[in-house]
Amino acid sequence: MKFTAEEIQNLAAEFEDQAPREILQWAADNFGPRVAISSAFGPEGLVVIDIAMRKVSPRLPVFTIDTGFFFKETVELIHRIEQEYGIAVERLHPELTPEQQAEKYGAELYKREPDKCCYMRKVLPLQEKLPELDGLVTGLRRSQGNSRKGAKILQLQETPTGHRYLKINPLAAWTKEEVWWYIISHQLHYNPLHDHGYPSIGCWPECCTRPVEDGEGERAGRWAGSDKKECGLHTFAANI
Repeated sequence: MKFTAEEIQNLAAEFEDQAPREILQWAADNFGPRVAISSAFGPEGLVVIDIAMRKVSPRLPVFTIDTGFFFKETVELIHRIEQEYGIAVERLHPELTPEQQAEKYGAELYKREPDKCCYMRKVLPLQEKLPELDGLVTGLRRSQGNSRKGAKILQLQETPTGHRYLKINPLAAWTKEEVWWYIISHQLHYNPLHDHGYPSIGCWPECCTRPVEDGEGERAGRWAGSDKKECGLHTFAANI
């Protein structure tokens, strides 16, 4: 890591007044081929990808963690994004297919032990990818919920195996309204499930993702009826 923790802290404060394009360009300039965008192709990720593809040079690579439980609408959206920008999105896969997981751990592990399921299907593939990277760009926003309200634009993190990397959240200070204004005004493709009560889309089992009711928070449909709020992707590494 070419920056100290103190330098990252100072830069994070400085970037509070910077546009996402400037933050992404800084990431491209400073981390070169060892920085990538991680996206599940939610609204925020679509905005980050559009800015990176159209306004940042060199283009930042994009990867996604394909859990094997994507909604078909998500799969179709990824193909449209690849065609729109002329890119190939890297798919990270868990060690086990959904069928192999069911055979080894029993059916519907996502219902019985959702943390274990998320760890195997999301966190472990990311952990295997991270040694290739010094910078990881996400679409994290503070206003997505209590578990994310402390997100900084830059966060120096360390994995349980000791790899340090910089998490870059260029939309941390944006609101949901700003994200959707960008999507509509720039006529971006987006997941049609958002028009049917799904503000946040993860895996298709209803215990993992369901539509939200009026007055519920935008992530209320994720692991509804449980205390689980995060899959672990944004919490498994320690902040430095």
